[in-house]
Amino acid sequence: MSYDKAKVRKVLDAVKAAKRDSLTAPEGREVCEAYGIAVPKEGVVTSAAEASKLASSMGFPVVMKIVSPDILHKTEAGGVIVGLKSADEAATAYDTIVANAKKYKADANILGVQVQQMVKGGQEVIVGAISDDSFGKLVAFGLGGVLVEVLKDVTFRLAPATNEDALSMLDSIQAADVLKGVRGSEPVNREVLADTIVRVSQLVSDFPEISELDLNPVFASASGAIAADVRILVNFSPKPARFRPEEKDVVTSMNRIMRPKSVAVVGASNESGKIGNSVMKNLINGGYQGKIYPIHPKEAEILGHKAYKSVKDVPDEIDTAVFAVPAPLCAAALKECGEKKIAGAILIPSGFGETGNIEGQEELQRIGHEYNIRLMGPNIYGFYYTPSNLCATFCTAYDYKGSTALSSQSGGIGMAIIGYSRSARMGVSAIVGLGNKSDIDEDDLLLFFEQDDNTKVIAQHAEDLKDGRAFAEVAKRVSRKKPVIMLKAGRTAMGAAAASSHTGAVAGTDRIYDDVLRQSGVVRAKSLRQLLDFARGIPILPTPKGENVVIITGAGGSGVLLSDACVDNGLKLLKPMPDDLDKAFRKFIPPFGAAGNPVDITGGQPPQTYVETVRLGLDDDRVHALILGYWHTIITPPMVFARNMVEVVNEMKAKGKVKPVVASLAGDVEVEEAAQYLYENGIPAYAYSTEIPVEILGAKYQWARAAGLLPK
Repeated sequence: MSYDKAKVRKVLDAVKAAKRDSLTAPEGREVCEAYGIAVPKEGVVTSAAEASKLASSMGFPVVMKIVSPDILHKTEAGGVIVGLKSADEAATAYDTIVANAKKYKADANILGVQVQQMVKGGQEVIVGAISDDSFGKLVAFGLGGVLVEVLKDVTFRLAPATNEDALSMLDSIQAADVLKGVRGSEPVNREVLADTIVRVSQLVSDFPEISELDLNPVFASASGAIAADVRILVNFSPKPARFRPEEKDVVTSMNRIMRPKSVAVVGASNESGKIGNSVMKNLINGGYQGKIYPIHPKEAEILGHKAYKSVKDVPDEIDTAVFAVPAPLCAAALKECGEKKIAGAILIPSGFGETGNIEGQEELQRIGHEYNIRLMGPNIYGFYYTPSNLCATFCTAYDYKGSTALSSQSGGIGMAIIGYSRSARMGVSAIVGLGNKSDIDEDDLLLFFEQDDNTKVIAQHAEDLKDGRAFAEVAKRVSRKKPVIMLKAGRTAMGAAAASSHTGAVAGTDRIYDDVLRQSGVVRAKSLRQLLDFARGIPILPTPKGENVVIITGAGGSGVLLSDACVDNGLKLLKPMPDDLDKAFRKFIPPFGAAGNPVDITGGQPPQTYVETVRLGLDDDRVHALILGYWHTIITPPMVFARNMVEVVNEMKAKGKVKPVVASLAGDVEVEEAAQYLYENGIPAYAYSTEIPVEILGAKYQWARAAGLLPK
């Protein structure tokens, strides 16, 4: 694509020189033309006679609009008249528009009236862009005209957007089918419309001073897309970008912090009940094999380890320092850590930004930048890294090692993560508290876990993203290698910042997060429980080789609910069932059962019926995943079912038939033991729920699609 950047720069320089914060409609047209964005024929007139003449030369009908840098919302000012069909109507419209504008804002600088060729036909859509405090430039798309306000059907992507991103936007709005043609209407030209989105996204990326842009409406049709109205706002004093170290430097520091050869405990204590005492005990009792250096101004020895008055007194190198001193003492101790060239400070103390002590937190940040020491926290519970038996926290030691790394911004959520993980016997590689995120945040963790061979899945709880763009850019790469799951909670200032724009105000913060996370390949959890279920289940499920899912159930009711859950989670049932496969299933089920999909074997069947039908599903290459619905009966008790399923899955795995299998168990309390047994043997299973196992399978599919691991 070729763009006339010099032409845009000339327009923006003129706007800046005039000390304006918006472009006039003619200036907007010039900018659009420079970037190949189609706009109607138009011109600006300064008298009724000129309006009559220009409209006649253009051809009717025309639309006329006020041109004034002081009137952005032209319709509200009575500054727009559409459907003018003659020279006389154009002349009259000129006088009416100018009079309305003066009445609306008496001191408005009126530059004239725009006469514009009226676009006929097509679907009205909106293409726009906003500037977000966290994500930077975002391009937006949705239904246009008055519908954008009524339906609020808008989707967002990071700018600049690729053609693939733009095409996905056309399918992401709720009214996507309207663009494909309904009730005999022609479908829009998807390629041209996607191209318009890409050009807008590139424009705002090339010129950061463009803070907001609305093309509304854009008339999209089978023949093309043309922007009937252009609105552009500018900001020549943007906020400075947040400081970000080089990725290689982040990884170097994070390796020293998360996998330290030595740890100092600043504020270590012999007194039981003190945080410094708990941290020391956890390091010792957790089995950490590195060197431990307690730091205390008076004690000579703490829990059998020689104590030092300052980290500077320690003769050896220190990688990580865990802070367990009151907030007022942190700054001085942090400066000493910086002088000692310690890689990271784990700031457990509270009493900073979360209590209004912004100045105290900023002081820590200044020291961190000055001495190149990374800060985790403050206001955190610390962290675990199980491969090193490292428990750098005041919480209890963790005893189930695995490949899932979890993090939380909230201490309370962190406790829930620890409790659930232990209760469910979920193996973890790390659990990390981020707290106030004065420095280290989610994308720093992503960079560490990306190259950490002990981590296969990354699950994160966040109340906000300090640098959403940095996170998205890293996540887009990492998520192609390892599933990244996020529970996004809370609200930020982004929604308020976007409120002056159609494209921002109608969606709000949550939709932006939803769209950008999806664009980055991140699986979004809707609840804390779902985050934990995904973190537990996704690592043990093999990646499917295709989209065809088959349900095998012992109860018709479960089959219906499991089918509904498949629809809710974007799973595609193998339908119609191939005739030969249908006949093969029918050999193992009674006449009153049902093949098709779901395969209902009925509840009265012996264990072997489950075995044979599951074996058949695993063996057939047209089936890519299985969902099992078990019904508790005397003929097939829960543990008999569970052991048989593990045996047949392992049998087929030995033959190279590896597929994801999840199970829903309905019955009395014995199904709980069976579900746990299945889980421990590679089959995510849940008692009393048809939704959760399907959600986990759906999440695995969502990740596999985003990572490009499934055929298109």
